Amino acid sequence: VLVADCLPVLFCDAGGRVVGAAHAGWRGLAGGVLEATVAAMGEACGCAADELLAWLGPCIGPGAFEVGSDVLAAFGADPAAPDPRRFVPRPRAELSLRASADERPRWLANLPQLARDRLSALGLHRVYGGRWCTVSEPSRFYSFRRDGRTGRLAAAVALRC
Repeated sequence: VLVADCLPVLFCDAGGRVVGAAHAGWRGLAGGVLEATVAAMGEACGCAADELLAWLGPCIGPGAFEVGSDVLAAFGADPAAPDPRRFVPRPRAELSLRASADERPRWLANLPQLARDRLSALGLHRVYGGRWCTVSEPSRFYSFRRDGRTGRLAAAVALRC
């Protein structure tokens, strides 16, 4: 799967029968990309979600992913209710240079946590990774939001034959 600052999610089952990959930006997460991937894997090998393992790759981290109220709405979050694990209000004075110039409220979103929530709701609890920020680690990762240049990171998973 190719990503810029979105979250790559790689899957396998414990028995080595099936693998999967998902490109999980906020729209994909809210739209059910992880649920669809787990369902397709279950259909392919007859495994249940609790037999799967997931790895969350590098993505824009919770200290850098500024979002508007549309993103909170997509996840059913109330802008007035604090949710420090998923969405942290961002005071206007602290917004980055890339933030919009309007006066609408902004939040910092935790993309890996939102993915973990979705996977946990499916019964998939062996979830690893998700601790690397593409924006704050320029020596290790490409970031479109940081660099303003087009490019991609690749994450791959394969079956051994």
